[in-house]
Amino acid sequence: MRGGSHFLAIPCFYGVGVVCIAGSFQPKSNKSGSIEGKIVKLSFLKPAGIVALASILAVGATALPAQASHTGEIVIALEAPLTGDQSNNGKDQLRGAQLAAKQINAAGGVMGKMIKIVGVDDQADPDKAKAAVTAAKKAGADAVVGPYNSGVGVVNLPIYVKNKIFPMRMTSSLATQGYGATTQPMNSQIAPAEIDYISSTGVKSVVMLVDPSDYTTSIAAQTAAGLTANGIAVTQVVVPEGSASYSDQIAQALASNPGMLYSSTYYPEGSVIAKELLATAPATPCFMGLANVDPSFVTEAGLAAAQHCTFSGVPAAPQLPSAKAYTKAYVKEFKKKPGVWGYFTYDSVYVLAAAIEKAGTTNYKALKKAVLATKNYKGATGSITFKKKTGNRTEVPVEILEVSNKGTFVLAD
Repeated sequence: MRGGSHFLAIPCFYGVGVVCIAGSFQPKSNKSGSIEGKIVKLSFLKPAGIVALASILAVGATALPAQASHTGEIVIALEAPLTGDQSNNGKDQLRGAQLAAKQINAAGGVMGKMIKIVGVDDQADPDKAKAAVTAAKKAGADAVVGPYNSGVGVVNLPIYVKNKIFPMRMTSSLATQGYGATTQPMNSQIAPAEIDYISSTGVKSVVMLVDPSDYTTSIAAQTAAGLTANGIAVTQVVVPEGSASYSDQIAQALASNPGMLYSSTYYPEGSVIAKELLATAPATPCFMGLANVDPSFVTEAGLAAAQHCTFSGVPAAPQLPSAKAYTKAYVKEFKKKPGVWGYFTYDSVYVLAAAIEKAGTTNYKALKKAVLATKNYKGATGSITFKKKTGNRTEVPVEILEVSNKGTFVLAD
C-alpha cells in the first residue's frame, strides 16, 4: 500500500460523469488546463423517477432547479480506496456519489451547472494523502467527498481546508472532526453501541485485536474505556495490517481464556481473523468493529465464520426504509445491490448540491456556512442535521448487526 505520490487520470467505467485518478504518473492536461479523462455516459433515469426521488430527498424549501442551461461544471472529488484491499468499499462510495450527480444533472443541475464527479484513489494509504489533494486540486475540485480512512484524513483534511476545497469527510476518528462535515457516524457515536451490547452479554473479559491505524486504535480505546468502567477486563493485542495469517495473535489472545474476542480492524484483516478464530476456538464469541462491515468480509471469511461474529455498523441500504428509493435506483443503474457506504456518499453529494444552491456559490466560506446550516435533511441514510462546531451529524444509524443465511448484514436479534 506504499508507492509513488503522483496520479494519472485514467478511463473510469464505474458510471456516468466520472474521471478516475489513480496510478503512478502525472496527469496530462489539455490546452484549456483541464484534466483529460474518458467520461462514460449512461442513459438518464426517467423524469418521473427523478421527480419522485427528488421529492423524497428535498431539503426544506430549498429545491434543485427543474430546468437549467449548462453554463459550466461543479467538480466534486470522491476520495476513497478505489484500488487495493479496500477497493470494494471505495467503488461503492464512488457509485453512490455518481448516482446522486446523475440524478441532480438530469433534473437540471445546480445553478445552471452540471456536477462532475472526479474519483481520487488513495488506496487507504496515508502516504498518498497529500498527493490525493494535489490531484483533486488539479482536477478543479470545488468540494470533496472523503476520504474514507481516518488515517488518510488526519493527514489531508487540513490540506483540503487550506486549499479551500470543502470536505464532506467519510472519516470517523475524532481527530478529524471540525474539518468540513460528515454524514458518517463518529467514534464517539459508535463506541456507546458497542459498549452497551458487549456489556449486555455478561462477559467478564475481552481481548481486542487492534489494527494500529488511526480509526481502529481510536474506537478500540473508547470502547475499552467504557467496558472497563462497566467492570469488564480488557487487554489488547496489536495485529499488523495485510498479513496472510493472524494465528499467532489469536493464540496470544486466547491464552487468557477471554469471554469474547473483539477485532478492531478493517475487513481484509477481520475476515482472516474470523476464519482462523472459528477454526481454532469456535466456542469463543467474536465481535467485529464497524470497519469490518462489507460484503467482501462474508465472501473472504466464508458464511460460517461470518455468522460466528456479531458486528457494530450501519445497516446496508436495503435494510433502511429511508434508502428504499436509493436501493432501487442503484440496482437499476449498476445491476448489483448497493454496499454499506455508498448511500453515505450519495447523501453527501445531495447535501453539497443543496448547500451550493442555497449559497449561490461554491465559495468555501459560503459553502461551509450553508452545509453546516443543514437541518432535518431527509436523506437515504435518514434525517441529517449537523453540529455547527464539529460538523458531526447529530443522529446516526449505528446498530448491532449479524450475517444472515443469505450472507447479508442484517439487524441482530
